[in-house]
Amino acid sequence: MTVSRVLNAPENIHPATLAKVRAAIDSTGYVPNSAAKALRSSRSRLIAAVLPTLTGPIFLDTIEALAAGLARRGYQLIVGQSGYSDDKEDELLTDIISRRPDGIVLTGVGHSEEGRRRLLASGIPVVETWDLTEQPLDVLVGFSHEAVGREVSRFLVSRGRRKLALIGADDQRSQRRWSSFARSARAQGLAQPVAHFVPAPAKLADGRQALRAVLAQHRDIDALFCSSDSLAFGALVEARAQGIEVPRQLAVVGFGDLNFADQLEPALTTVRVDGPRIGELAAHCIVSRALGQPLDERIVDVGFSIVERSST
Repeated sequence: MTVSRVLNAPENIHPATLAKVRAAIDSTGYVPNSAAKALRSSRSRLIAAVLPTLTGPIFLDTIEALAAGLARRGYQLIVGQSGYSDDKEDELLTDIISRRPDGIVLTGVGHSEEGRRRLLASGIPVVETWDLTEQPLDVLVGFSHEAVGREVSRFLVSRGRRKLALIGADDQRSQRRWSSFARSARAQGLAQPVAHFVPAPAKLADGRQALRAVLAQHRDIDALFCSSDSLAFGALVEARAQGIEVPRQLAVVGFGDLNFADQLEPALTTVRVDGPRIGELAAHCIVSRALGQPLDERIVDVGFSIVERSST
């Protein structure tokens, strides 16, 4: 009976007993038939996650924390990549729903109408992440991109900057940060900021090209908000190549606080989002929903912070 419980309900077993039984099972080379178990229990112990990209570093902390949190609860993670495409996400969701995972974790809230319809009709628990809305599909763990844009604009103005610009990727979340950034600048009495967009996922070279394009027509900008730290890195390289002093002539702010941000010269001021916390909370929420357990909150705002360094 204990072996059966270890295989089927490890979360209900004392850790010491769990370790001993798993060691005994491992010594035999036995691998349980998960498909048969899923048929018997109507639970696959699989959680599917959809990311816009598997190459961009900004989501890695979240997905690692999600995978670890699920593993501690006896679940495994499978991951699909949408490529920032609604059509591709819809294809993935059709395939994922047909496999009947115990839950689905999504990046963002900007799904197609068809995607939303299929998710709601499936009855599968859903946790959306890295975004905020008052009307989530099910459960939401994230932060407000509109608030990010607004607060970065206010931050730059508070540092005496008056001619703002943004370079960003052409994905939905970046666009919402831009709209709020521009709206906040106008509300503070500034001219409409300059904007230049590149295809997502954006790379360092895109940051160089984007700043070069902006400066070709707007040499007098004195502050730049980038939709990722990778773009900001490229912008810093291009600024140096053009003899522009950062931060004296141009303040630069990134997004993500990636592991290289504080190692750049000058060190990069950036927006920090607690990706690991999003992943851990998403794991807790999706497993709770899969087990039919109540949640204290269906919308969790983890917030963000502006980490000021020498690039501003």
